[in-house]
Amino acid sequence: MKNIVIFGAPGSGKGTQSDKLIEKYGLNHISTGDVLRSEIKKGTELGKTAAGFIDKGQLIPDDLMVSILASVYDSFGQAHKGVIFDGFPRTIPQAEALKKMLDERGDKVAAMIELDVPEDELMKRLIQRGKDSGRADDNEETIKKRLVVYHSQTQPLIEWYNNEGIHYHIDGLGDLDRIFADICKVMDEI
Repeated sequence: MKNIVIFGAPGSGKGTQSDKLIEKYGLNHISTGDVLRSEIKKGTELGKTAAGFIDKGQLIPDDLMVSILASVYDSFGQAHKGVIFDGFPRTIPQAEALKKMLDERGDKVAAMIELDVPEDELMKRLIQRGKDSGRADDNEETIKKRLVVYHSQTQPLIEWYNNEGIHYHIDGLGDLDRIFADICKVMDEI
């Protein structure tokens, strides 16, 4: 089983590379944003609780987010090939909670794959994505704020996963197929 955390700043290509990993390796994918929207839409107890926080403009507490992730993870059954965690963890306490949740199931994160892209390129990609998709949060001012949050809150995870011995740095700039080939080398080694 190959559980991986795909990691990088907004616009680094996590979604694109996750799709390619799912196709090649048959992995499941847990995107926290997608999961939250789904739980809320289904009207589950977890979804109702999450909606209460979101409606007040508050972040979902870590313990609730881990409960939601555990529920989705368990829904894949025992025989799955692995899971891509996308958008979680974002902080060291979340990484510790994810590790504990997986430990309780006899599983682990096999790799944290970091897609590293220079900030000027991230800005270009996100502004273009906003034009293409109409996403309101892909404008220059919001992007700058998201990158500040990323650098201050989530980047310390690189050191945490490095200390765990499972951090893999991937140059996320350049040809899509070359980036995917570099990720596949990691996947084939773990």
